[in-house]
Amino acid sequence: MEEQGVDVLFVSNPSNINYLSGYNAYSFYVVQALIVIKEHDQPIWIGRREDANGAKLTTWLDDDRIYHYTDDYLHSNTKHPMDVITDLLKKLNQDQRRIGVELGSYYFSAMNYENFKGWLPDASFIDATTLVPNVRMIKSKQELHYMRNAAANAEHAMEVGINSIREGVSENEVAADIYHAQINGAEGIDGDYPSIVPLLLSGVKTSSPHLTWDGTAFQGDEIITLELAGVHKRYHSPLARTIKLGQPNSREKRLKDAVKEGINETLAAVKPGKTCGEVAMVWSEVIKKHGFEKYDRLGYSIGLSYPPNWSEHTASIRQGNETVLQPNMTFHLIPGLWEEDCGVEFSETFVVTENGCETLADYPRELIIKEGRETTFS
Repeated sequence: MEEQGVDVLFVSNPSNINYLSGYNAYSFYVVQALIVIKEHDQPIWIGRREDANGAKLTTWLDDDRIYHYTDDYLHSNTKHPMDVITDLLKKLNQDQRRIGVELGSYYFSAMNYENFKGWLPDASFIDATTLVPNVRMIKSKQELHYMRNAAANAEHAMEVGINSIREGVSENEVAADIYHAQINGAEGIDGDYPSIVPLLLSGVKTSSPHLTWDGTAFQGDEIITLELAGVHKRYHSPLARTIKLGQPNSREKRLKDAVKEGINETLAAVKPGKTCGEVAMVWSEVIKKHGFEKYDRLGYSIGLSYPPNWSEHTASIRQGNETVLQPNMTFHLIPGLWEEDCGVEFSETFVVTENGCETLADYPRELIIKEGRETTFS
């Protein structure tokens, strides 16, 4: 805050609220915030009245740092929760200061901002979208413990999903099995709901990585991509693999060979001191040898998250990104190739170490071939 000239930080992203206070509830669909005032030793939580007890139960804040607005401010045409929040800032003599707001947050609407500016005409506003996420990028020992547990949950969910895929079974049946595994968790590790649904795609749908499942039944000869995340204490560890029912054709093999070599070489290039852009160049050079070109983003910082996305919205592994890798940064690397009617993807969540990187999940980084009751890897 000092570096960016922020006196008062208005935090609306629930991941950042959790990181700073511990608050954990599915209440981010209404206005809620954590207000960090530079001179105060505790932040202020403010949200809907019925959620205030949740703040008392999950945060480390004293009760007198928890405020609320009443339900008549919710979805009203005559008043707005920001009216209560700006009134509080005035009472605390914070209405003429430099206020940082997360302008790029999913959870901070244009109406919120307009109300903020209208009620605090003497304040100056600074975009602080990445202020907290940039701090969050380097994980503590405890956070890495949570992410390793999340990775174990990802392995479990992936195994359940792959075992469920077979001829005659529908995509939504497999998705249901995956959800059960994600929430139940691996043995001895609590699971949780993921910030993104399982992305289960088959046949021509593998050409578009963000479609969702439907009632289509597997015919026994499809290529299938599956991207999911294990979750523990809201920390995410995503994992993607590609499955083939029957033997892959020559085109599928060519895609698989390029992606497999590409991700292996890219992971081998990760070291502290390198930039995200330099790592991305390795991928591009490898797939060029296989006759492919792709310059899109192939990874991003990852950690604590809530729907609708599990990214930290900071560093991206793509050409030109100058973020310097440091130990204990964590990323999801997903360098897939998606052509007009077919796609192949493998992914790993990794932590930057002192000498390279550690992939958090332990699952075969191979094309998974299922023929009848037999499963092989390629």
